[in-house]
Amino acid sequence: MAGDAERIEDAFWREMGFGTGGLRGVMGAGTDRMNINTVTRAALGLGRYLRKGKGAFSVAVGYDTRENSRLFAEYTARAIASLDGDVYLFDQALPTPLLSYAVRSLACDAGVMITASHNPKEYNGFKVYGADGCQITDGAAKAISEEIAACDYFCVLPEENAKIHSVPDEVIDQFVSCVQEESVLYGDAAEKSVKIVYTSLHGTGYLPVMRVLKESGFANVIPVSEQAVPDGRFPTCAYPNPELPSALSLGIVTAEREGAELLLATDPDADRVGVAVRSGEGFTRLDGNEVGLLLLYYLLKQKTAHGKMPPSPLVIKTVVTAPIAERVAAVFGVETRSLLTGFKYIGEALGELEARGESERFVLGFEESCGYLSGSYVRDKDGVCAALLIAEMCAFYRARGKSLLDVLREIYAIHGYEKNYLHSYAFKGANGASQMKKLMDGLRYGVPPFANLETTLDYAEGGGELPQANVLAFLLADGSRVTIRPSGTEPKLKLYLSVRAKDEKEAVARHATILRAFEMLLPNEIK
Repeated sequence: MAGDAERIEDAFWREMGFGTGGLRGVMGAGTDRMNINTVTRAALGLGRYLRKGKGAFSVAVGYDTRENSRLFAEYTARAIASLDGDVYLFDQALPTPLLSYAVRSLACDAGVMITASHNPKEYNGFKVYGADGCQITDGAAKAISEEIAACDYFCVLPEENAKIHSVPDEVIDQFVSCVQEESVLYGDAAEKSVKIVYTSLHGTGYLPVMRVLKESGFANVIPVSEQAVPDGRFPTCAYPNPELPSALSLGIVTAEREGAELLLATDPDADRVGVAVRSGEGFTRLDGNEVGLLLLYYLLKQKTAHGKMPPSPLVIKTVVTAPIAERVAAVFGVETRSLLTGFKYIGEALGELEARGESERFVLGFEESCGYLSGSYVRDKDGVCAALLIAEMCAFYRARGKSLLDVLREIYAIHGYEKNYLHSYAFKGANGASQMKKLMDGLRYGVPPFANLETTLDYAEGGGELPQANVLAFLLADGSRVTIRPSGTEPKLKLYLSVRAKDEKEAVARHATILRAFEMLLPNEIK
């Protein structure tokens, strides 16, 4: 970087912020970068926090297939062990939900997952879980951050330490068993011979997803061979995010060639699932809202039909996830709770249910960004379980002469049409944060540009069960909803549009009008 003032400023203008998601950022040299120094410092801070709380402590450490993930996991383990903490380190790259499961299975005080989830190859992260297997709370994050600030970037760690142990294989087997127990077929007919194509996008999902599907009777699962090999460079998909059509392109080519009915794609740490289904001669990608809606409908119908619905059933989603889910749940007599964006809030709600002895109430948790969870065995979204349930759902309806698209149309016919959209706008560098703040302040304190505005919700004020958050929602007279928030993990502003309309054509037109009004507010360099 010598002589390049702009690069130096960008890498060193601040220390990486540590929050409820831990650390996440671009890898490289600098205090605002993911590297062995920032990772070691964060691990030491976590260890100091845990040791201060109870003396003896233990931490489970996992990692995905990204460049340096294993290296960062080893430095994390060595740092925590240097503080006399017991460390359970996975021997191979495995999914994030498995780390969440291992924390509770091994009775650890915390967990660390080295992952940047679905971000591009340049990114990595240090994600922290509490003893409950859920991402840490704001209070814990603040206390850990204070301990991190007291640690040196250049601590010398012992190469070997007897306090570092391998995670037993039984933990993986137990996790797989828990996933399989989430099946809701209850002996009903299902065409499990349906041809499914699966891709792990070079990530951690290949072994557990293929195992779960095979052991559940799906014998016709075809992997995308080019993407089955773990590779943190993600050579076949520059942005391994199953929310994006580009990430599914190679899978769709394979599915078309093989004559498959369903494509499943998990992101690098296998906590999200992307889906595409056969539609005539080609394939149609289903977004996270559509998949969540299908899973909700399927689970509620099956549990109702077989008398398996729990007392006072509860569905938990995020405030930016399809509002139509509330109408579907209400027909089945199921309560819906909408929480702030981020699956950590769903995990926290699960923990609260368990503390009150009410965990059996939980039916499904889901968010629009392709995250789903149907059981209380973990405290984070689980792409392994979601892949099984989506495959099962496809097989169930196929045995009854329906496709998933048919079922989606059935839901809309009953509950009204709704189309959800997500737009992201990158605000990079040191100036990006101030630009985003200026835009949010303008929306919050100025006159919103949306026609037919009925109600404005400002989550910065908190209220009810929701903590304060920099989120604005605008409810329009036609039933549509506009939600805007800065991303918690990337320098981006996210715009969520939930459009109510009589059909897709009308929804597209309304979407264009709302989007045009918003984008007029963006700085020229962002548009």
